Amino acid sequence: MSPVRILGTGSSAPERILTNFDFEKIVDTSDEWIRTRTGIVERRIADPDIATSDMAYEASLRALEAASVNSIDVDGVILGTVTPDYFFPSTACLLQSRLGAKKAFAFDLSAGCSGFVYGLQLGKAMIESGEARIILVVGAETMTRIMDFKDRATCVLFGDGAGAALIGKSDMSGILSLCLGANGDDWELLHMPAGGSRIPPSEETVRNRLHYIKMKGNDIFKEAVKAMESASIEAIRKADITTEEIDLFIPHQANLRIMEAVRKRLDIPPKKVFINVDRYGNTSSASVPIALDEAVRSGRVERGDLILFSVFGAGFTWASGIIRW
Repeated sequence: MSPVRILGTGSSAPERILTNFDFEKIVDTSDEWIRTRTGIVERRIADPDIATSDMAYEASLRALEAASVNSIDVDGVILGTVTPDYFFPSTACLLQSRLGAKKAFAFDLSAGCSGFVYGLQLGKAMIESGEARIILVVGAETMTRIMDFKDRATCVLFGDGAGAALIGKSDMSGILSLCLGANGDDWELLHMPAGGSRIPPSEETVRNRLHYIKMKGNDIFKEAVKAMESASIEAIRKADITTEEIDLFIPHQANLRIMEAVRKRLDIPPKKVFINVDRYGNTSSASVPIALDEAVRSGRVERGDLILFSVFGAGFTWASGIIRW
């Protein structure tokens, strides 16, 4: 069976920057409080006329260019997001149309922050089965649209952006392992209460601010560290490598303390960890692909390098993987 590898990556983020000092004027918080607890300094925020599909489109164009692939040759579009343009049609269909990927199937995938890696697994399996040759996998979010700017515990954490990767068969080794997991028992620790069939939109849900993210950070911290550690160990084992062989670790860019705790548990040197949470905040499903694209374009990744990525998100869901670049 021919290996499946990442052919090219791309990313996109809004130009507008919201700093910690800006938040000092909005809610009862401080730059020092946010930095010490999250590692975040600033994040990107989309203008009112920018939606998830717009950033996904820009990231996808860059991935197509990097891979030297024409959109008409793409067989499928898988888009991970929890902030779609609409409930339906899928944002992936809007993206497929705008790219001109006429022969591609397209669908959205909702797995919280793990959406992009879940999409990689699906795309890889479809290529290996012969159902497709080239698949565009995207993680894109406008998280600031579902942030409560009166809730200082959550509004400082998230940002907007998109990342994309073209995957396809290759003579070179590529995606060595992917490990997915979930635990729906703790869903209430991170969710958006209203807007779905359980609690439909109404004047009351809007008045009670139920269309925003609700989360219990301390409980999530513990679960995230455990899940990211165990999934990473499993991905390393499945890839038949050792932790010492990893050239770069790209953890989910949600919280610097979580990333540091996972790094220490895996015994990975700090110099091997890629961090951009300070500039983007938590971009949910876009976190890993944005970081991967930045690592590639900045020269942090060289051909043949082994990359470990690990992510944790609402659901709860989690995923880790090993790729040889």
